[in-house]
Amino acid sequence: MYEYELHHFRTAELLRRAEHARLVREAVRTRRAARREAAKRSAQGAAEAEAHTSRLRRPRHPRAA
Repeated sequence: MYEYELHHFRTAELLRRAEHARLVREAVRTRRAARREAAKRSAQGAAEAEAHTSRLRRPRHPRAA
């Protein structure tokens, strides 16, 4: 009987660990997707902001030494 109960305890523990691992993987996947989406939005915002500026990034002529 002891071994039977021990088997059930081990099985339950393995199931808990597997569920925890699934939740962790899903959380990581969600965070990565959110990060990618934020990067995509900021890149689009930066591209739109740069497209409407009339100022050049660098001066046309280098400075005299």
